[in-house]
Amino acid sequence: MRSAWTIALILALGPLVTGCPKKPSTVPVAGTNSRVMPDGARASAANDGNAGQAHALDRGTAGDDAQHAMSTIYFDFDNSEIRAEFAGTVAAHGRKLARDKGLHVRLEGNTDERGSAEYNVGLGERRAQAVKRALLLQGALESQLTTVSYGRERPAIEGHDEAAWARNRRVEIVYSAVH
Repeated sequence: MRSAWTIALILALGPLVTGCPKKPSTVPVAGTNSRVMPDGARASAANDGNAGQAHALDRGTAGDDAQHAMSTIYFDFDNSEIRAEFAGTVAAHGRKLARDKGLHVRLEGNTDERGSAEYNVGLGERRAQAVKRALLLQGALESQLTTVSYGRERPAIEGHDEAAWARNRRVEIVYSAVH
């Protein structure tokens, strides 16, 4: 229940927060004092522009590359809470769905390779459900949203280090028109 209130608060304050781009967060590397950017070197540019991309999505002017970047929500290790840096992006998707009831999205939950296949399928589903709840709070309809968990079966990047794992812990928002 506490995380639901946290997400609601983040989404309610999202438009205020996204007006000023934030410095990208880092992810601690287990067993070291090092920290890694979630998206590697390209992440800093993507995260610094996250607020502008969310506004472009609201206007419906985002290009294909920006649309893909905006359609991926990254998560911390073993966690299904939406990170604050993605609250504005999720809120913009929710508003877009609320405006256009003909749109439908599939929320694809993914994990990194660590953990059992069964655990990762459950974690991927919890991540997809977290994004679904946030979209519903913005006015999307239940009928517009479906979730699927691929667990660790569809990595975005092959690799066995924190940089690869951080890119694989994600929910991809995939749009399709309802016919």
